[in-house]
Amino acid sequence: ATTANPTTDLFSRLSFRRAVSPSPLRLPSLLTPSPRVSVAIVALHKRNPKRLKYDSQRQFTRGDGGMLRVQVEPSGEDFWKLDPVVDLINSGAVGVIPTDTVYSIVCDLSNNDSIERLRRIKGIVNSKPLSILCRSLRDIDTYTTGFPLGTNQGQANIFRAVKRILPGPYTFILPATKELPKQCIKHGSSTRYAKRRQVGVRMPDDPICQAILQNLEEPLICTSVKYLAEDEWILDPVTIADIYEPLGLDFIVDGGARIADPSTVVDMTGSYPTIICQGKGAKLDWMVTGTDQEAQSTYSRKAA
Repeated sequence: ATTANPTTDLFSRLSFRRAVSPSPLRLPSLLTPSPRVSVAIVALHKRNPKRLKYDSQRQFTRGDGGMLRVQVEPSGEDFWKLDPVVDLINSGAVGVIPTDTVYSIVCDLSNNDSIERLRRIKGIVNSKPLSILCRSLRDIDTYTTGFPLGTNQGQANIFRAVKRILPGPYTFILPATKELPKQCIKHGSSTRYAKRRQVGVRMPDDPICQAILQNLEEPLICTSVKYLAEDEWILDPVTIADIYEPLGLDFIVDGGARIADPSTVVDMTGSYPTIICQGKGAKLDWMVTGTDQEAQSTYSRKAA
């Protein structure tokens, strides 16, 4: 007869998300499973000594569907609570995080299955473009052709102007490079892709969002969180969890309620940096609108 291994039996009962860890757990003294052992495992694997004072508290609660919930101070001072979120993202999870505007559904940039799950959870068609949350201007240069540097012939140095406002509440639409996964620019069926490879890029000025991004190896795919039947943002993380947890959301980072103020979208693919959606980011003198003919004739001088 064979004897069951208590440790193996314990891990078979752990959920996928609780078992996620950047390094294997070692439990040499574990002899018999206990209903409280799983909490002890999480405490043993905390990497920051500051957490020892919190080892008797749970940093998150789980719903019936197993979604991970992490509540973080808006200032990001307790950023160490985000470690499980980073682990989940690296493992292919789809979740919600705060930005400097509204909440966003995010997933790993290079995980095609995660991108498909994100689309299903949000209920968006393949033709809808997705944006990316970038860690730095270097990321933007990797996945897009970047911002114009200006020339001696009078072309504006947009790159210099953009550096003054990023991180900030702006989404810039730029031509994408071949480094951007095709799933980000799907068009129609799974075998068709947009001929014009463009992508919206963001660098949010939010401590929680930045803490997550800086602990990842690449940017995140993102789309804003809205009500399923209405074109309206959901600003309360509790409401987001209630609506999206049954749809398969893996985690949510609660950074407090947001204000209904999305990012300002600026199209950089034409002759002029054109605002196509005014949001939280202010219109600067080197940006134009569709009817701003005077600004179009002088924008290069303003941006220099």
